[in-house]
Amino acid sequence: MPAAEQPQQHKYLLDESEMPTRWYNIVPDLPVPPPPPLHPATHEPIGPDDLAPLFPMALIAQEVSPERYIDIPVEVQDVYRLWRPSPLFRARRLEKALGTPARLYYKYEGVSPAGSHKPNTAVPQAFYNAREGVKKITTETGAGQWGTALAFACTLFGLQSEIWQVGASFDQKPYRAMMMEAFGGTVHRSPSPLTEAGRRIRAEREDHPGSLGIAISEAVEAAAGDPQAKYALGSVLNHVLLHQTIIGEEALLQLAKAGEERLDLVVGCTGGGSNFAGLAFPIIREKLAGRFDPEIRAVEPASCPSLTRGTYAYDFGDTAGLAPMVKMHTLGHEFVPDPIHAGGLRYHGMSPLLSHMYELGMLTAKAVPQTECFDAGILFARTEGILPAPEPTHALAEAMREARRCAQTGEEKVIVTALCGHGHFDLAAYDSYLSGRMVDEEVTQERLAEGLASIPEL
Repeated sequence: MPAAEQPQQHKYLLDESEMPTRWYNIVPDLPVPPPPPLHPATHEPIGPDDLAPLFPMALIAQEVSPERYIDIPVEVQDVYRLWRPSPLFRARRLEKALGTPARLYYKYEGVSPAGSHKPNTAVPQAFYNAREGVKKITTETGAGQWGTALAFACTLFGLQSEIWQVGASFDQKPYRAMMMEAFGGTVHRSPSPLTEAGRRIRAEREDHPGSLGIAISEAVEAAAGDPQAKYALGSVLNHVLLHQTIIGEEALLQLAKAGEERLDLVVGCTGGGSNFAGLAFPIIREKLAGRFDPEIRAVEPASCPSLTRGTYAYDFGDTAGLAPMVKMHTLGHEFVPDPIHAGGLRYHGMSPLLSHMYELGMLTAKAVPQTECFDAGILFARTEGILPAPEPTHALAEAMREARRCAQTGEEKVIVTALCGHGHFDLAAYDSYLSGRMVDEEVTQERLAEGLASIPEL
């Protein structure tokens, strides 16, 4: 067969025996340690005892660990192998459609039981809680991917799960709630009448679209009031980002199999930051060691631009001010984003660790309007055959921008992105886009100022 007719390789796989067995903690490799979280009442640095009502001690230890690597428990590895290692794809058909000399790779996390990257942290969180005798875990969920993942993980380890789903997403995607219930979870529309935080919001507007900050308040309140329950967060915190680094560790092995000796751009969507950090942190480690020199680029929705238009300050992680205060890029804990279709990115703040690294100049950020994101999602579906969740379409849109620039300049850049989940439960959003009903919200400075005014003065 002539060389021009040889079939091309599209995916790079690892055997189960090649799956990484350690998570990577980037904190010891940072030039400056991140600021500590503060107690919401005293504003003093928080200690393990302050976090114990919400989290098991194993996760608290990981949150502040000075160790560069943390072993993945065998029980967690065993569950991971239901879908891990996940594939790395070369987007050859997308490259051809864009007419670009750039090489585009995407790490696909939609092969998990929940359809996203979220089980990477849901499984260890459920494991550690069960090991310490916890009976129930409460949580929030935006798009529903995290709630689905936690319900799945809790069932595996014999735990109950109670989930507050952001109202706008609950209304837009009823099948997500059904999937959580199929996995054994109990789901509430947030804001709900079941908590003081929810009732206070509902008193102002009964059909309130909700936000991740409100849903977090409800889940934290429920856990704090139940001695047999703990709370689990699906993004933002250090231990959550830690668990996601298995994505980047696998990607490095797969890029080596693809013969790539350099990387030029690593791009990922950011809401709370766990998916982006999961891919980027191991690559940043290699960058710090001088093996690669890629730009690390975070992409967020223009309707909730915490990195690009927020303030770096101590703020509450939830709307009611029950959660610890963390120093992060924030739009203010009372900011309620427009009910955009990328429900998993509707959070008022950014991971404290990513915010700190952004301040250190270790990554850049862009904000993209949602119609451009869905345009990218449709092109990706029609070339690569995967309908992406709305969240990773932000990263795809930015990756395509860069690939089109390469088509003009002739640069053969190597671009890697994280496709953190599929969009099978987001067809109503795609229908809104395809029918022309979807619009881009312009977040005015006046609206941002209202949210920023809620940031507490310390």
